[in-house]
Amino acid sequence: MGDETLDEQLQALIGQPVGRGGASVAPDAVNQPMIRHWAAAFADGNPVYVDPEAAARSRFGRIVAPPLMLQTWTMPTPLLEGIAERGGSPVETEGETALSVLDRAGYTATLATNSEFEIVRYLQLGEIVSSTTVFESISEEKQTRMGRGRFVTWVTTYTVEPDEVVGRQTFRILKFDPSGAAA
Repeated sequence: MGDETLDEQLQALIGQPVGRGGASVAPDAVNQPMIRHWAAAFADGNPVYVDPEAAARSRFGRIVAPPLMLQTWTMPTPLLEGIAERGGSPVETEGETALSVLDRAGYTATLATNSEFEIVRYLQLGEIVSSTTVFESISEEKQTRMGRGRFVTWVTTYTVEPDEVVGRQTFRILKFDPSGAAA
């Protein structure tokens, strides 16, 4: 990125796609087996997720997916080989991202700090979910107990055909230099 300062490089990436760019399309439609496994894993006994008769009597009128399951539909299948070399990223990334710029600047450790969901509506069986993710903000350098670092926030928008927004997720991490951690 030439002679630009780190702040200029990072600010130029705000609004840019995270990862490969473009929409990520779910490899599978919203389906009952995945919903059943999710509900079991989280001990969520809500019958609108697994019982067709109870779901038919509900305000939904049919089976729906748990709302916080939204992000799972478009998650890539992790490529385990080389995951440590990718800093824990489940897939190869292409091109310059805020995370690669921060890695080169010495902020090599990552700590997830928070995630917020906005659910517009529940997903129904058979729908194909797509997601697009862009960097929303990158903070100035902060001194934290973990070391000096920057908070990176991205927003993922989830849609179903034809471009109907069904939810959004705001996700924030701290990219930090682990050599400066407080004892």
